[in-house]
Amino acid sequence: MKKIIIPLLLCMTSGHAFSEAALTQSTPGAKVYIISPQAGSSVSSPVTIKFGLAGMGVAPAGVKKPNTGHHHLLIDTQSLPDLKMPLASTERIKHFGKGQTETSLSLSPGKHTLQLVLGNYAHTPHDNPLVSEKITIEVK
Repeated sequence: MKKIIIPLLLCMTSGHAFSEAALTQSTPGAKVYIISPQAGSSVSSPVTIKFGLAGMGVAPAGVKKPNTGHHHLLIDTQSLPDLKMPLASTERIKHFGKGQTETSLSLSPGKHTLQLVLGNYAHTPHDNPLVSEKITIEVK
């Protein structure tokens, strides 16, 4: 019986944390964007990507502070992930949970898309999610 109860308690705890995370509001008028490279740019690898945020502050993952979040970079994604759930850390979704505002990525030659999503302390997009425009760049 204990073997069944322990996993259920862990699931309930995780579900509780996720539901709290979904309640975080973004600041009205806030905006997340890619500073560089510019859409349509032709660049060399490694590519330096600079993140922009207006109307809110950057805080590391795990820091529950109003009007803050941290960046997640979507690379070559066809569609947005579920914006009501914590963002998975994958090859196509990079987490910047230490509060980083830029990164350098090795990308293969060819066209690539880049897009930012701001996540709260628990990697969950805010209510009224902040999502940048998706840009396309070409790596030489």
